[in-house]
Amino acid sequence: MRQFLDFEKSVAELENKIDELRRMSGPDGINIAEEITRLSEKADRQLRTAYAKLTPWQKVQVARHAQRPHTVDYIDALITEFSPLAGDRLFGDDKAIIGGVGRFNDQPVVVIGTERGAEIETRLKHNFGMARPEGYRKAQRLMKLAGRFGLPVLTFIDTSGAWPGIDAEARGQAEAIARSIETCLNVPVPVIATVIGEGGSGGAVALGAGDRVMMLEHAIYSVISPEACASILWRDPKQAATAADALKITAQDLLQLRLIDRIIPEPLGGAQRDPKAAIRAVGDAIAAELPGLLAKDPVLLKAQRREKFLAMGREAVT
Repeated sequence: MRQFLDFEKSVAELENKIDELRRMSGPDGINIAEEITRLSEKADRQLRTAYAKLTPWQKVQVARHAQRPHTVDYIDALITEFSPLAGDRLFGDDKAIIGGVGRFNDQPVVVIGTERGAEIETRLKHNFGMARPEGYRKAQRLMKLAGRFGLPVLTFIDTSGAWPGIDAEARGQAEAIARSIETCLNVPVPVIATVIGEGGSGGAVALGAGDRVMMLEHAIYSVISPEACASILWRDPKQAATAADALKITAQDLLQLRLIDRIIPEPLGGAQRDPKAAIRAVGDAIAAELPGLLAKDPVLLKAQRREKFLAMGREAVT
């Protein structure tokens, strides 16, 4: 059953009416095809108008939509012969980060991604996509494996941030994230990172220091959530919409600031309305970027990746 966001209420009313008319229509019923077509066209126009002028806060809502495709969906659709690999060889297996080896368009790859889960059972299993240190150490292990065997790394990012619990802090959360970023920067193979939903804080950057960083059109990427930012600056989480405006968290803002490399278009109404089309678009974008990166010398690839992120810091300072 489709879930509608607050700003989609007028579209929801029209689509509910269309569903009612379709149930009334039948072999012995009234022919109401023309009315259904008229209402469908009106709903599409309203949806197009709404999504053409989304505010940053509305994009936050879209990015967090429960029905957007998740990392497991991208792996199922884009990666063949996928073999999951578990554990960090130090503590245990963190199911908030999933990864393994497989083939993308027949090219052997290592895939790593944060997984939120789609319903209560899987959300609890994956800890709502918030990884502990063992998750980031698992990611490091898989990236080093990729470097050893010359396999490009594909990462999919969808997390509100790393797990902030005392257990994670006790096991070295900050160090694990820092080492994961370091490994991203130093691995001698192409790294393509894609933000498919919410890219939150260091928990996202840990998998995001790639040669190419891409975002879906309505994804977000930020050092802090708008709610947390509002709580700190205004001591009022209700100011989250104001914080979202100030944070420059949308794909369009980040491309303009040269913090990402590519925006991947989403279907009308967001990836949640047509997950298969969104996944195909991500696959096409990866396919467009990967050959050029594979053709580069590993030493040059690492140097250019390092310079790319150093330049972001220099530009921010100046």
